[in-house]
Amino acid sequence: MKLLLKWLLSAMALLAVAHFYSGVQVQSFTAALIAAFVIGLLNTIVRPILIILTLPVTIISLGLFLFVINALMFWAASSLLDGFQVTHFTAALVGSLLYSVAGMVIEAALERVFKKA
Repeated sequence: MKLLLKWLLSAMALLAVAHFYSGVQVQSFTAALIAAFVIGLLNTIVRPILIILTLPVTIISLGLFLFVINALMFWAASSLLDGFQVTHFTAALVGSLLYSVAGMVIEAALERVFKKA
C-alpha cells in the first residue's frame, strides 16, 4: 500500500515540478505515472552503477557530482518517454532537484502516516 501511494504522490510531484518549472513538461497524469515509474526504476538499477563508476569524481567534488547523476537519471527518463520532456541539461538539473525535494517530503510524510498505523 505504501509503495502504491508513494508512486501516485511521486507522479503528482512530477506534475507539480512541470507546473512550476517550464523546463519540464508532462502531458498527462498517465504520463506522469509512467515517468515516475521509469525514474524510480532508473534510480534503482542504473544510479548505483553510475555512483560506483564515478566515485573518484564524487569524492573530489565532495559529493556534488551526485546532483549531476540525479539530473542524468531525470534526463534519461525523459529521453525514453514521449509524454515527459526535459528541454536541456540545466532543466534536468533543476527539475531533478525539485523532484528530489518533493520525494523527501513525500517519504517523510508516508513514514509518519504508516508509523502511526
